[in-house]
Amino acid sequence: MPEKPEKPEKRDAVLRSDAQRNRERILDVALAELTRCADVPLSAIAKKAGVGQGTFYRNFPNREALVLEIYRHEMQLVADCATELLATREPDRALREWMDRLALFAMTKAGLADAIRQATRAAGATAKPEHTPVTDASDRLLRAAEKAGTIRPGVTADDFFLAISGLFTIDPHGDWQARSARLFDLVMDGLRTGAPAPQS
Repeated sequence: MPEKPEKPEKRDAVLRSDAQRNRERILDVALAELTRCADVPLSAIAKKAGVGQGTFYRNFPNREALVLEIYRHEMQLVADCATELLATREPDRALREWMDRLALFAMTKAGLADAIRQATRAAGATAKPEHTPVTDASDRLLRAAEKAGTIRPGVTADDFFLAISGLFTIDPHGDWQARSARLFDLVMDGLRTGAPAPQS
């Protein structure tokens, strides 16, 4: 008995799933390769990801589109981590651990910065990716800690990023874990000063 042909909806779902896997594989490979070398050829990324040139360029028509999507994707992962931490930690502990997550991204993806700078120059200032998801995440963490009475009231996301800006001067090839941890502990000490709740 001949097999029944696949329903169009099922076939479309399979095609969409394959396309999504291809896109994710390209992003994974591109992140690793661009972190290693900002000038890696796009053909090398496509080959390592196991996709054809047509598939690659359907997803990312040029280098700028690829790099900016990686940046947005990585920033969203950092932002999503804040939600996970708030669900499992006290707010001030969630804030402190999120700082470590931010440092991990900044230090281990330092090589990606060159690719981002090249992409934003080529695409123009209007294409420069925003920090909105990370800014929103820091604000959620600060508001939760403020509500819990474990940090001083009124600290904004802008205040927070100004306070931790020393992170971006640390050499990613040196002992960045110890240096960033010391910086963040000092920042947390400052945030806790003036908190309405007694500190344990």
